[in-house]
Amino acid sequence: MKSIEWLGNALRILDQSKLPVETVYRDALSYEDVAEAIEHMEVRGAPAIGAAAAYGFALGAQGYQGNIEGLPGYMEVVQDRLGATRPTAVNLFWALRRMEDRLRECREVKDLAEVRQILIEEADHIAEDDRRVNGLIGEYGNEIIPEKANILTHCNAGALATVEYGTALGVIRKANETGKTIHVYADETRPLLQGARLTTMELMQDKIPVTLIADNMAGYLMQQGKVDLVIVGADRIAANGDTANKIGTYSLAVLAQAHAIPFYVAAPTSTIDLKVATGQEIPIEERPDKEMRECFGVQVAPAEVNVYNPAFDVTPAKYITGIITEKGIMTNPYSVNILKLMVRS
Repeated sequence: MKSIEWLGNALRILDQSKLPVETVYRDALSYEDVAEAIEHMEVRGAPAIGAAAAYGFALGAQGYQGNIEGLPGYMEVVQDRLGATRPTAVNLFWALRRMEDRLRECREVKDLAEVRQILIEEADHIAEDDRRVNGLIGEYGNEIIPEKANILTHCNAGALATVEYGTALGVIRKANETGKTIHVYADETRPLLQGARLTTMELMQDKIPVTLIADNMAGYLMQQGKVDLVIVGADRIAANGDTANKIGTYSLAVLAQAHAIPFYVAAPTSTIDLKVATGQEIPIEERPDKEMRECFGVQVAPAEVNVYNPAFDVTPAKYITGIITEKGIMTNPYSVNILKLMVRS
């Protein structure tokens, strides 16, 4: 299943909020449709959000009705709307800046249809880059996977969170493809259960052995010696290596260090935000209270109870064994090695 697919005049989106019970696709016909799909987590995962936003930008240009001179001003509105959907995932802003830059390069083009086509092609390039990058992350990550390994992962950093293949699950997929004996423990990932609903489904479809655990079981498994390494994705990586990922990731990193278990982050370099010095500067999205009080329409807590529902937490770089990217695997000191990696051709 593909998280997104461009149809020529619409973006087909797999509604991940309904998986695995229902497989429902919707066709986004406008940039507002794409924005709503991102906000409602029908499309989710930092790389997939970035690619979807790029196509949303292109849809904005398709829906524009004025003369070409007014297009840049209109596209500022489109970009602002898409950029306001999810504040933590930096791939969203990376993709929108790339689309903005491509539009700026078209300032001498006077044919609106030509500009629209150029923007679609740029969105296609962003999607194709994600496919290529994920494959490379899988290859580099496979180098750190033992021949036999019990791997713990959190949330969903698979094909559903990207355009194709996955980051953390891309590493696991590559290890499985090369014949290694892999078993995965998947945290359920409250409150929206992306690990339970999505990661287990992806791995089962690939016939990779997977065991679902509640979020609060990870430490006990480590204590029992049942986890060899942890691999997670990322939504934003600061210049010093501090990493924002789905809430609960920080707990896993602390537990892994306490049990001398390697803890890896798998992410494309587009997830690295050099404008953010440390994790303290990363904006953390807070989700609606309803997600905590209810579980898929079923009330599980008192209707009036106070709720704190941050979608992400930040893992300090000191707890991260390595960051797996399409350019190689970084280790400490991240402040130095991230800069070296980002300037590498």
